[in-house]
Amino acid sequence: MVNNGIGHIDLKQAINKLDALPAMPAIAQKLLALDLNTEEGEHMLLVLIEQDPLISAKIVGLANSAMIGASRRITTVKDSAMLMGTKRVQSVATSIAIMTMMTKTPATKFSMQDLWLHSLGISFAILGIARFIPEKVRPQEDLIFLAGMLHDIGFMALAYLDPKLSDRLHTCLAAEPERPIVEIEREVLNVCHEELGAELARHWNLPEEIISVIRHHHQPDAAEVSVGRALARMINIAEKLLPHFCISEYGGSSIAVEEWKALGIDPSKANEIKMQVEEGAEEALQFVASAA
Repeated sequence: MVNNGIGHIDLKQAINKLDALPAMPAIAQKLLALDLNTEEGEHMLLVLIEQDPLISAKIVGLANSAMIGASRRITTVKDSAMLMGTKRVQSVATSIAIMTMMTKTPATKFSMQDLWLHSLGISFAILGIARFIPEKVRPQEDLIFLAGMLHDIGFMALAYLDPKLSDRLHTCLAAEPERPIVEIEREVLNVCHEELGAELARHWNLPEEIISVIRHHHQPDAAEVSVGRALARMINIAEKLLPHFCISEYGGSSIAVEEWKALGIDPSKANEIKMQVEEGAEEALQFVASAA
């Protein structure tokens, strides 16, 4: 355990220990490296996915979900790619490969299944929010799902680094569900899951925009945010609307008019968006249940 004697992880030592974590899954590395602007890249995308039965099944299942809204039954990875677009399929497949690896973390009070559900629910939620953002300022669709699925990988990093301290954190989060998570993490860990997650993402050479979103999704207005601010803000809003969806991650409940306007969203649409976010979360639960 990387500990300073009072139960706090030393961030610099913890970051050094990230090398002890499993490498990014090989298939995820291959998927991210593909050039989808070439026919060869698009072909290899389908080949890689079709070679992995779990990823293939989840891709096809997602293509048939209410969130995607297919007009007919999708049965193949190729048809899924035609419906969702190759870049989105690349992001989804990469996310699934990484999230599947998370199930191999040490057993703790923190449930990796809950993390999977939370991440998928937030991903569906921000896809719903994106529909209200003007196209000219809307984040790229392939990054939206990837950011939603990976924004909380810091919890996984903590579970690997120190399972007992991870247990302590999640016990505290459950005991004080209406207290801001950042306060609890600073008290228990002296770091936050955003920091740990960003370092793990950097260790894995994920896109800089995704690293920034992971690091700042609880503080999207931070001055040091240079890329990914809109995505970070979308996740921040989604988590305010779904503060206890599978994980206790309370970041406040009030959404200021300025937060909507910063995304180019008419604040009068807030209630409609809230309904869509809740529907997206429910669809995520149904999707996971149907794929089980």
